[in-house]
Amino acid sequence: MKLVGKLLKYLVLLIGLFITLGPFYWMVVGATNSSGALLSVPPNLIPGDQLVQNFQNLVANIDIFQALWNSTVITVIFTSVAGIISAAAGYAFAKFEFKGRGPIFALLLASMMIPYQALIIPQFELFANLGILNTYSAIILPQLAYPFAIFLMRQSMKSIPDSLLESARIDGCGEYRMFFRIALPMMLPAIGAVSIFLFTHQWNNFLWPLVAIVTEDMYTLPIVLSILGGQDNLDYGQLMLAATISVLPIFIMFLFLQRYFIAGIASGAVKE
Repeated sequence: MKLVGKLLKYLVLLIGLFITLGPFYWMVVGATNSSGALLSVPPNLIPGDQLVQNFQNLVANIDIFQALWNSTVITVIFTSVAGIISAAAGYAFAKFEFKGRGPIFALLLASMMIPYQALIIPQFELFANLGILNTYSAIILPQLAYPFAIFLMRQSMKSIPDSLLESARIDGCGEYRMFFRIALPMMLPAIGAVSIFLFTHQWNNFLWPLVAIVTEDMYTLPIVLSILGGQDNLDYGQLMLAATISVLPIFIMFLFLQRYFIAGIASGAVKE
């Protein structure tokens, strides 16, 4: 019976692995094949020799390098600034007593229940009046105070012992120095997890950039992918290659920060 149980367990794991990694394998294989090979019956599951041709067609069709540059600049700046804001706000909510702390935090959490689509029109009018549409700032600014990231950092900051901070205050350590020298180094796992969330969110952001960006030289990768997918003469090889390029940065980001991810998610469960 134990052997049967183990076999069933491994079978379930293999099925889950296939369901999880199958689409990614199909995407990478599709980037090396022509549309005819992808649409053949049965489908071609072996990497082909059309990678260079698909890349040449993709570059001739869209400015993939400019879109990649735009997405990289926007996402890196957003992740860095929003990460600092989230950590600072989480530290304030967790370790400072101030009037209205509870209602303000409750309002912050309630804001996550508002559909983002409902904010598009007033947000567009605001940025149009400010005259900063079709700029990096228009894409970066709206969600710098990301509610979920603040919530996650607040839960993690609560695990820092108050006695440690009090000892630092007695020794003459200022609040800013305490935040940067004590709190942040102790919260590296949480910062890594938040960075992955922020990076993935902004890298895949489609709706607001579609509204705020006007010229082709400012297009990001999600917009470029939507243009490729909406063409009448759809080349699946190009589309799969573009999708592969768009996924690689997220994969690399998670690869470098994976050791922090689980620890960062779990750190909010630890209490003093």
